[in-house]
Amino acid sequence: MSNDGKKVKVHYTGTLDDGTKFDSSVDRGEPIEFTCAAGQMIPGFDAAVKDMEQGETKTVHIPAAEAYGERREEMVQKVPVSQIPNGDQLPVGQTVYMRGPAGQSFPVFVEAIEDGIVTFDMNHELAGKDLNFEITLVEVAG
Repeated sequence: MSNDGKKVKVHYTGTLDDGTKFDSSVDRGEPIEFTCAAGQMIPGFDAAVKDMEQGETKTVHIPAAEAYGERREEMVQKVPVSQIPNGDQLPVGQTVYMRGPAGQSFPVFVEAIEDGIVTFDMNHELAGKDLNFEITLVEVAG
């Protein structure tokens, strides 16, 4: 029976291929709730949960293309510090939030500030990485 379109609650632990844990609802003590196959989760995660039964646990390997996509070099931008308010105070090596044209905020990683130029990486931090999840379907709300 498919969970497509149903509200589900799952616990998960996400790791990279080298074993590094990047996220875990178990550690937070709170399962995540989402509508299966509604585009709220990465495609590979939705696909994994689609045919699970309540109480079932499974481990899945999700290639980058089914996760946050491949890393794209055109998502790395160089901007003169002078064009950014307080640009010289940006924290190198950290993520900051910028505003898009429609006023929405989005995360960008401050890669470097050199010779008056800021290098921003707008790729998702997990772009280009294969992900592994241990998923337990806690509840199907229907």
